[in-house]
Amino acid sequence: RKGKKDVTVTVPITFAEAALGATVKVPTLDGPVSVKIKPGTASRSTQKIRGRGVKLAKGKAGDLLVTFEVVVPRKLRKAEREAVEQLAATLTEDPRAQLGV
Repeated sequence: RKGKKDVTVTVPITFAEAALGATVKVPTLDGPVSVKIKPGTASRSTQKIRGRGVKLAKGKAGDLLVTFEVVVPRKLRKAEREAVEQLAATLTEDPRAQLGV
């Protein structure tokens, strides 16, 4: 919970869902809702779902703050490893370029 009316939830997503975008079910106080993940979503990104937080007796309901956490597989099968290696070979962006190292 954040404040009086906002609620937070962390939702695990796959690398593919983060990179390509997807629609996932997210739990709320009133039952699950579908949330669109934008392509290129970074781990620990937060998306606000208006009106899905705590409903007090007076006033509007709070918001649901959904934080996406990209889950990295602990073990890969041979075909999965090969697919990731092929992807790595084609990626050109250096995520540490701004560090100057």
